[in-house]
Amino acid sequence: MSETDQGDDRRLRPGVQVLARAAAILRLLAAYTSGGLTFGELVARAGLPRTPVHRISGALEREEFVAVDAATGRLRLGPGLVRLVAASLRDLPSVVGPTLERLSSELNETVALSLLYGLDVLCISQHQAPQRALMVVSRVGARSPAFCTASGKALLAQLPPGELKCRLPNRIESSARHEPVAREDLLRELDEVRRTGLGFDREEHHVGICGAGVAITDIDGSVAAISVPMPAARFYADADAISATLLRVRDEIQIALQGA
Repeated sequence: MSETDQGDDRRLRPGVQVLARAAAILRLLAAYTSGGLTFGELVARAGLPRTPVHRISGALEREEFVAVDAATGRLRLGPGLVRLVAASLRDLPSVVGPTLERLSSELNETVALSLLYGLDVLCISQHQAPQRALMVVSRVGARSPAFCTASGKALLAQLPPGELKCRLPNRIESSARHEPVAREDLLRELDEVRRTGLGFDREEHHVGICGAGVAITDIDGSVAAISVPMPAARFYADADAISATLLRVRDEIQIALQGA
């Protein structure tokens, strides 16, 4: 190696070290997706000095690779990483987009595609109803609690039972009703979702809004959810028909994904 090459190598080493430390921080946060870590816990588990951990985690937060819970101050993986994962899934929104567009037209309702992010669901694409004066729109990039949304339940039901029990907190509170949800009741409901393939939100996330959701699995094992949110009155009037249509479209998409 020439003196010039050695000099270039020495200049690169600090950057490589920073990347290695950033990767270590992200791997730690990935191991604690259910509750995240405090800054002190992150420093202790990383085995690194506080100053570089603070500097690197701050840079990761600015890039949205790390998020800080406003209520607890705990650090978690951020939506920026989920967007990178979504982009790596064969551009799943583009692959299934035409089918979801047809589903939206058939039901005349908004259709959303989501991924599981810790204990939340992240909307990565949505198709609005073509002709509705009153409709529910799922904003791309929005996050919602998994345990009280149709897509979230469909996704949680795909987790191994042991992992699911470890992920769920001891105290779960309904977003809309502001009352605790019994952990065992939710686990029983997810057993039913696993059996039927359908997750439901019956005004649990927002009063007046319901939804149905199903999970799809890509050939690489990655899982996403298709959901149809709508005003509660329309859901209660057409729940059976919407459920049957969702299951049919899910099966069509699964065949297409396995053959793509």
